Amino acid sequence: MAVTNMSDNSNLFSRLLHDRRELLISAYSKFIYKPILKNLSDEAYLKLTYWVFVGKKLHLDNPKGFNEKLQWLKIHDRNPRYPSMADKFLVRDYIKSVIGEEYLVPVVGIWDKFDDIDVNSLPDQFVLKCTHDSGSAIVCKDKSAFDWEEARKKITRCLNRNMFYWGREWPYKDLTPRIICEHFLDDGNGDLEDYKFMCFNGEPKMIFTCTERRSEDGLKVTFFDMDWNKLPFYRHYLASSKQIEKPSKFDEMVRLAKVLSKDMPFVRIDFYEVKGRVYFGEITFYPGCGFEEFHPDEWDYKLGEMIKL
Repeated sequence: MAVTNMSDNSNLFSRLLHDRRELLISAYSKFIYKPILKNLSDEAYLKLTYWVFVGKKLHLDNPKGFNEKLQWLKIHDRNPRYPSMADKFLVRDYIKSVIGEEYLVPVVGIWDKFDDIDVNSLPDQFVLKCTHDSGSAIVCKDKSAFDWEEARKKITRCLNRNMFYWGREWPYKDLTPRIICEHFLDDGNGDLEDYKFMCFNGEPKMIFTCTERRSEDGLKVTFFDMDWNKLPFYRHYLASSKQIEKPSKFDEMVRLAKVLSKDMPFVRIDFYEVKGRVYFGEITFYPGCGFEEFHPDEWDYKLGEMIKL
């Protein structure tokens, strides 16, 4: 008689549950921009979508976890400054006035539609992205080999998408869609690392890095405390198994993150370090829309305790 390994059975069961939820998420995502979901109230939509993506009931009356509190903030924290901070072009004025223009990635141009771009005026390397969304960035490392038609399709599709309806992140709802071209940043490693500071009422309390985007097994998201000790959890994406070095300008990043996150219950402030210089990346109010699960789950509540509503 064969002996069944309980650990193997447990892992198989977890895998089956994961695959089933991925199928549910994939099917649900096809309806997010359809009237049946677009017409739901923010609260009803968030409760439904939270259950689909996170697998839990959303308690907006008494939120405890980090993800729950992000949903609460979407509905109740309507700071009028947030939309201009979420816009990838308008935020530059905020950065310039608060910490200085020297931290901004230089801009090549900004346009209302793809056909307005003068291709000949662009440098050999650049980054194109929309100003009103997330995930539209296209990196060009060699203009002579750049696929302009694919870029046109992606950018045009993104220009016509209002990402508010995906996660009900209200700062994005009324932004004007435009295209921005920035200088290409190269740190010499071929995979530009960004450093994302999780800030609570003006106090950075942890940081994570995004690395290995082009690896076979995909993006790695690795969390550290403020002493650069790796933290024992991951959120949706696996942590890197590689040694990630603390940036040389870490203290400067911490100082800037404190200033930029002042008087906000939670915000994520991103930076790059290139050739000994710090560059501002972006400001994010609801990382992963608050729909990315923690492993182990207790860390959802540990981070949730840091947000004071």
